Amino acid sequence: MRRLEVITGVGGRRTWSADAKAEIMLEALAPGATVSEVARRHDLRPQQVFGWLREARKAAEPAPAFVPVVVEPAEPPRTVAAKRRRKPRVGGDIEIEIDGVLVRIGRGAEAKTVATVIQALKAGQ
Repeated sequence: MRRLEVITGVGGRRTWSADAKAEIMLEALAPGATVSEVARRHDLRPQQVFGWLREARKAAEPAPAFVPVVVEPAEPPRTVAAKRRRKPRVGGDIEIEIDGVLVRIGRGAEAKTVATVIQALKAGQ
């Protein structure tokens, strides 16, 4: 004759301690082990072990963090005229502007170079 166990009442479900769950999950995660075999050995369904594993993964994930954001209006795009109006460098550079073309000649330039630049700008008119 076979033995038949009948569970009645509210306590029909088994409760597992956190340590027992951890041991079963470690056993299921061992190299070469399958969840189905481990579940059968402990008289569980594989879905129960998978559920415990899923809960353990969720608990290990960091909670999403929110960072405050400040939205500022974008700067207006610089126009061509604004690009041309630059602050002059301090230090004696020479700036020549003819027909919207700005040429800056450094302090150490020779007189011959300055004359050549001016002639080139005049020729380009």
